[in-house]
Amino acid sequence: MKLSVIIPCFNAAETILEQLDAFANQNWLEPWELIIADNGCTDETINIVENYKKNLPNLRIVDASKKKGPSHARNVGANAAKSEALAFCDADDIVEPGWVAAMGEALSRHDFVGGRNEYLKLNEPWLVKNYGVENGDGVTFDHPYLPYKGGGNMAIKRSIHLAVDGFDETLVFHEDCDYCWKVQRTGVKLVEEPNAIIQIRLRPDIKGVLRREHRWGMYEPLFYKRHRPFGLPQMIYWTTWIKAPVKFLLHLITFKIRDKTTLNWWLKYFAYQAGLLKGCILFRYAPGMFHPGEIQ
Repeated sequence: MKLSVIIPCFNAAETILEQLDAFANQNWLEPWELIIADNGCTDETINIVENYKKNLPNLRIVDASKKKGPSHARNVGANAAKSEALAFCDADDIVEPGWVAAMGEALSRHDFVGGRNEYLKLNEPWLVKNYGVENGDGVTFDHPYLPYKGGGNMAIKRSIHLAVDGFDETLVFHEDCDYCWKVQRTGVKLVEEPNAIIQIRLRPDIKGVLRREHRWGMYEPLFYKRHRPFGLPQMIYWTTWIKAPVKFLLHLITFKIRDKTTLNWWLKYFAYQAGLLKGCILFRYAPGMFHPGEIQ
């Protein structure tokens, strides 16, 4: 087996079939397997996967229901893998043709790889614009600490995954960035494979977006606090909470907030900042006094 693809899965009956169809159309001459890590599905997801095995003989299901969360499911899938090369993606996205080959071949040259994400096929244009990802994205190389990539499109050598004890199952959010950083602290470089493309499905309703942004911000201080001893610079500043409302009012009275996209961007930003403030209090993270650069 040359590559094991792992999909953490929880109640994905509405989307998993599209992802399975995409994998059934992958062409790579090397042997590979697809592992569905069942994180305790209660809908028809597992029945759909079971019925699909006739189309994908290399498809397996493993029980990852002992603990909730994608980190546990990914780790269980990695432990069950038959290959030294691991690739991770999600059940609600769609891999593009050539993704398996691109990841498999990339891991023959590198130890740790991130793919490219695209958003226009599976989402409304206003939502894609709201997230600022009209041109897609890949590995984030410009972070002031270390590069990172989301867990829905990455690949790694299994020995390295095991050496860092896999994904941290105690983290509610940011587990993929945490994973990237602790891997890189061992000296392993994160590289980008531009041909490993996945179509990403964003949350379609603004309420779901705001709820996720709030929780994302709330757990960020805990995540930053964990990495400060390893050299992570100050990432949160009091001035942001002071200047952001002022800038919002200026944009409002100068008619820069003129459509659903710009209004939702600000709602999303405030939900994130409210979560961030809550997280600083909850996890006792002390923000810096002055932010060198505010929001655009």
